[in-house]
Amino acid sequence: MTRAFVFPGQGSQFPGMGKDLAEAFPDARLVFEEVDNALSQKLSKIIFEGPDSDLNLTENTQPALMAVSMAVMAVLTKQGGIDLKSVCSHVAGHSLGEYSALTAAGALKLSDTARLLKLRGQSMQKAVPVGQGAMAAILGLEFDDVMAIASEVSGNEVCEAANDNAPGQVVISGHKGAVEAAIALATSRGAKRALALPVSAPFHCRLMQPAAEAMQAALAETTVNAPVVPVIANVTASPVTDPAEITRLLVEQITGRVRWRESVQWMKVNGVTEATEIGAGKVLAGLIKRIEGDIASTSVGTPEQVEALIATLK
Repeated sequence: MTRAFVFPGQGSQFPGMGKDLAEAFPDARLVFEEVDNALSQKLSKIIFEGPDSDLNLTENTQPALMAVSMAVMAVLTKQGGIDLKSVCSHVAGHSLGEYSALTAAGALKLSDTARLLKLRGQSMQKAVPVGQGAMAAILGLEFDDVMAIASEVSGNEVCEAANDNAPGQVVISGHKGAVEAAIALATSRGAKRALALPVSAPFHCRLMQPAAEAMQAALAETTVNAPVVPVIANVTASPVTDPAEITRLLVEQITGRVRWRESVQWMKVNGVTEATEIGAGKVLAGLIKRIEGDIASTSVGTPEQVEALIATLK
């Protein structure tokens, strides 16, 4: 059995996530405290108690999801005595989850990651004035068909494929008018559903260039180490271990497409037989089942699931 750990991205959050971990395990509690201290903010209160409106602010969502994933990792490694490189061949994360993957693999320090993700959320929010951008999920059309639609509606506006999540599930991003035109065109071409997403900014398209520049400056000041296992990068759908390359790809990721379908296909071709989603929710486990059904995928986010994983890996 060859295993990959995968880390969720935006959309997996819910108020109360990680609270049972913090109550059950001192090592998990310490992660939330370290994130709070790094941000000079009681983010853990928002994570554990909400409200939704605060947790769903991008600048809170991104470090919050990372904190829950790292709380699980802290229990696995410290209480469970699990050594990542002895149980995993690769790690990967969806969008902000790539930062969680890098932190789990020792490429980034927890406190640095918390600050980077806070800035990432803030700068992505500021890159496009509210109301000018949009994102939409196109379900039931293949990637090439969605790319063609995005190209047709672009004109003077931006409309690009932002997330290639699974066969028949592509997210587009760009100017509001172009995205709305793409929704109409996709519907006319047989999409099962084409719906605008409740997001505050058009992520993973070239409108995010100001955010990419902000992250480039921040990452230039951040120590990045070689990860203990290769990280499958979103924008290349292939493994990376070189710190300079990791930094470059994290900057590119802000405006680039999340190639999740191809990342999972890469895992399958390269011998991964099990994928374990670490953190809140079970979105990635569901996507992996759709992409490569014979990769056994599970989600680990509760104390019971963490203890069961420790027992399995020992």
